[in-house]
Amino acid sequence: MSRKACVAGQFYPGSAGDLQAAVKGFLSETARQKATAVICPHAGYIYSGAVAGAVYSAVEIPDDVILIGPNHTGLGPKASVMTEGAWEIPTGVVEINAELAGRVAGSTELFSSDVSAHLGEHSLEVQLPFLYYLNRNVRIVPVTIMRADYGGCVEMGSALSKVISSYDKKVLLVVSSDMNHYEAEDLTREKDALAIERIKDLDAGGLLTVTASNNITMCGVLPAAIAIEAAGRLGAQKAQLVKYSTSAETSGDYAHVVGYAGFIIK
Repeated sequence: MSRKACVAGQFYPGSAGDLQAAVKGFLSETARQKATAVICPHAGYIYSGAVAGAVYSAVEIPDDVILIGPNHTGLGPKASVMTEGAWEIPTGVVEINAELAGRVAGSTELFSSDVSAHLGEHSLEVQLPFLYYLNRNVRIVPVTIMRADYGGCVEMGSALSKVISSYDKKVLLVVSSDMNHYEAEDLTREKDALAIERIKDLDAGGLLTVTASNNITMCGVLPAAIAIEAAGRLGAQKAQLVKYSTSAETSGDYAHVVGYAGFIIK
């Protein structure tokens, strides 16, 4: 099936020309590095596009990407893998790598092959214009996570690491996540700093603990924990914070802000 874009014209420009120009404007000419995983925000581009662009400017985008994001809609199973088809965006069509997606879906019973969780979910879609701009041959494995405990994150991360290490081509993990939501600027920065330190240390368990104990509403904390577990097993040793900002920098509203952080894990 072909999955239609659901937030074109809302989170990012709806016409091909405007979207191409917007993505290009967020990117810069810098040395690109190989990475095991990245973490990028998924808000409207006006708010978080600069953070996403900073990350994507600095990494090589291979032909195969596993996209992991939160399930905001509440539809579908706890961990959903869309295993075939394509995703449409205004600038083109991004195919699902059915072979790799099938391996992911079959790697642990915690993953379910499912479409419903993906049809109205924005967290993965907003990554596609960047990926497609940088590599027109990119293929994806879309994964959304609704619920998991730490043990589940370890199991899914371990399963992903085995799939990636046994695959004969380079695979990049892309985590889609915003940081703390809808609190004052100072408090959001304070809370996000706690989560950022755990990510930089590749401490998935610590990330889950600190976000829960401090009520840090990082929507992609589970996808991030899963990717950290996978990356560590694939040999990653550090996570670099590339850029951090909040919505206040665009909106001017310092009372109800969302934090955005971009990381490269290698």
